[in-house]
Amino acid sequence: MKKIIFALIAFTTFSCSKAQKTEFSKEALSETLLATDGSQVAFKNILKKYKGKTLVIEVWASWCGDCVKAMPKIKELQAKNPKAGYLFISMDKTAEQWKNGIEKHEIKGNHFMANDQMKGVFAKALNVDWIPRYIIVDKKGKIVLYRAIETDFDKINEIVAKLK
Repeated sequence: MKKIIFALIAFTTFSCSKAQKTEFSKEALSETLLATDGSQVAFKNILKKYKGKTLVIEVWASWCGDCVKAMPKIKELQAKNPKAGYLFISMDKTAEQWKNGIEKHEIKGNHFMANDQMKGVFAKALNVDWIPRYIIVDKKGKIVLYRAIETDFDKINEIVAKLK
């Protein structure tokens, strides 16, 4: 009996730690990201531009093979849902690599780069442990999908279609 109770407690604790978040942490919101024009913009100010729109956020990097492999899927999502906003946040090591990746892969949307890459404050605040990583935010600014990867595109497509 003790083993069953312990197992239930362990399961509950683990499953709660992986729960979907519905809002961004204060740390994430206050972090600044590099814009393509060289300016620094707070994440909260970037998000404000999408109020009233469904927003798809992709965290990626030009060096990431899985990110490049998933590009046709995000382009297909954009074609099916042109009214949604698309925000790409790069984890590249240099601005040159990041900008070259945008151009090479012809990525349409708004682009920013984390100043401290995958192991930095911003990535930790978003719980980024794998890229590409997708986050979907509804028109009211609530996160409806917090932790999705390239194998989750059926779910991503379904959610974005529902949020139109």
